Amino acid sequence: MSADVPNTRLPDQLDAWRLVTARRGVEGRLPLSSLTRLGGSLVDGEGEVVYALDFDKDAVLQVPYAELRIQASLPLLCQRSLQRFLFPVDIVQRLGLIRDEADEAALPEGYEPLLMPEDGMLQPAEVVEDELILAIPVVPIMPGTEAMERDWPAEEAELERVHPFAALSALKKDKPG
Repeated sequence: MSADVPNTRLPDQLDAWRLVTARRGVEGRLPLSSLTRLGGSLVDGEGEVVYALDFDKDAVLQVPYAELRIQASLPLLCQRSLQRFLFPVDIVQRLGLIRDEADEAALPEGYEPLLMPEDGMLQPAEVVEDELILAIPVVPIMPGTEAMERDWPAEEAELERVHPFAALSALKKDKPG
């Protein structure tokens, strides 16, 4: 995807089955501030997501799919330095469109299942947001902060393994019996 992706508004819903038949897609940009579920994981809503969602069928197995491409820089809080940093995200994901959860087993390798609503209407902003949520690391750490660990090593007391039931064990030993 390039910088010349239009700043078009993403439709609220797309008829996925019609787009698969027509072998069409959509592309554009979304402000991060519009992705409310993702917002709780971000430091702020500054920035945007560049996306492309192309629909087609697998040439061999005729599996309907949507290929999702996303590029973004997510503003996260480094858990080591407590500073804001931009986490680069570059996703290419092939989503196999399935009507029933049982159809998931029939998807070829490399396809992630996307359970479609009965009416076939897909909410593309939610699909983009879901993939961005999955891309966020559990513990965001800004690249280049490894030196902090060398400069401020953990004390021995912090490194000792804390046994969660140690206090209970001590109580049991103190009981007369």
